Amino acid sequence: MWNRQKLIPFGGSLFTQLSSLIEQYIEQGVLISGERLPSERDLAKNLQMNRSTVVHALDILTERGLLVRRQGSGTFVNDQKWGVQACSTINWRLPAHFYQNKKSFYQQKVEQIRLQQHIVCDLANGDLPTKMIPKLLLPDISSHELIMHEKNSDKLQLGLPSLKQQIAQSMQTWFGMTIDPDEILITSGTQQSLFLISQGLLKPGDAIGIESPSYFYSLPLFQAAGLRLYGIECDNQGIKIESLQNAVSQHNIKWLFLNPIFQNPTGFVMSDERKQAVLAFCRSHCIGMVEDDAYSGLAFSDNLPLSPIKKFDRDNQVIYLGSLSKYIGRNIRIGWMIAPREIIQNLAEIRQHIDSGLSILPQLLAQEYLKNHQLTHQKFLREKLQIKANQLINWLDNYFSGAVTYQKPLGGFHLYVHLPVTTLQQETVLLNQLLSNGIIVAQGTDFGDKRGTIRLSYGHFNVDLIA
Repeated sequence: MWNRQKLIPFGGSLFTQLSSLIEQYIEQGVLISGERLPSERDLAKNLQMNRSTVVHALDILTERGLLVRRQGSGTFVNDQKWGVQACSTINWRLPAHFYQNKKSFYQQKVEQIRLQQHIVCDLANGDLPTKMIPKLLLPDISSHELIMHEKNSDKLQLGLPSLKQQIAQSMQTWFGMTIDPDEILITSGTQQSLFLISQGLLKPGDAIGIESPSYFYSLPLFQAAGLRLYGIECDNQGIKIESLQNAVSQHNIKWLFLNPIFQNPTGFVMSDERKQAVLAFCRSHCIGMVEDDAYSGLAFSDNLPLSPIKKFDRDNQVIYLGSLSKYIGRNIRIGWMIAPREIIQNLAEIRQHIDSGLSILPQLLAQEYLKNHQLTHQKFLREKLQIKANQLINWLDNYFSGAVTYQKPLGGFHLYVHLPVTTLQQETVLLNQLLSNGIIVAQGTDFGDKRGTIRLSYGHFNVDLIA
């Protein structure tokens, strides 16, 4: 594994060849997450090179976040994505087992159970349950009109004008915000919005800040774009200003990506005071903000600070992302971005080069939902989800005899739980016990958190499915 012959296929200087070999070993799963590398002395001896050359190669990979150096312990493959930047990780020629090795043993067991279609209580599923999806009918429109809409879709790069008008009206109704429809870009969902932002407003090597933990951590598109992620510590009111200050001073953060209302996975709601403090800090440091608002229509009470950060924005500092996937299901892929006209125009042109715009049909369905179903259906969702959340909490307290800790859900989809474990072995035993009882969970490590935490999506809780 570690011999001079392995370096031959790589060009360049010796330290470049060695760093390329180690990176290839990581990509191919030869070196796995958390594995310790041989000592610098052993590498130099086996590879027949100076120790200083080995140190130089390891330092480069450490700076890029692929390796972690621990004084007195050695050099390890980084088992986290924080700070990792390997240019672009998109490489269709990677062997198939590369992707499999990225999954934990628990994730592989869960995937096998799902493929075998065993009946389980899948609390790792963050999608809207099928029974809660509304039945939508297209407005009265002929097939000829629909075809004509599609023919003109190239002229509607920013989205259907009537849908954008409806979104602006909904923002006024829910948040008291006056939005210019010309500042709205219709997308096929939040993922497409984030992809366009990563391609149009960021470049490989840029540092971005996200909440820690966060669902943003689990998205591969940031790594595919060669971006470096840095976690910002949070409390129950959102990200801490002190932690944000430290991250900015150490890593030159360019953009901040937030999910402030019923944050995924923790479920916290950022206070208005914290929103304004974060906004003011980012303005003073010329940091752009991307706000993902996926759950604000799912509050369990009326006295929560649900106003978007965008509402306090007076300097076009914030790009607001909205979506209907948590209300009408992920199959009708419609979302929207609110940003200055020049930004959305540029991002729309990028999309036009990639997939030639959006289909009209899902836009019409989204318009129908916002116009005729939003108020009553979201009331229905809030009631059903609150019942499910309470049922899950009652079961959780009984199952663990009060040994777990959590914040009672205020709305949204998720309950974030701290388990009574201190070691990996204890966590593994507990997760396997849940699995044997037909319960699948999402691990906190999937969101960049430490071990001993899990996310439970209570919309899928069904006490009848628990063994």
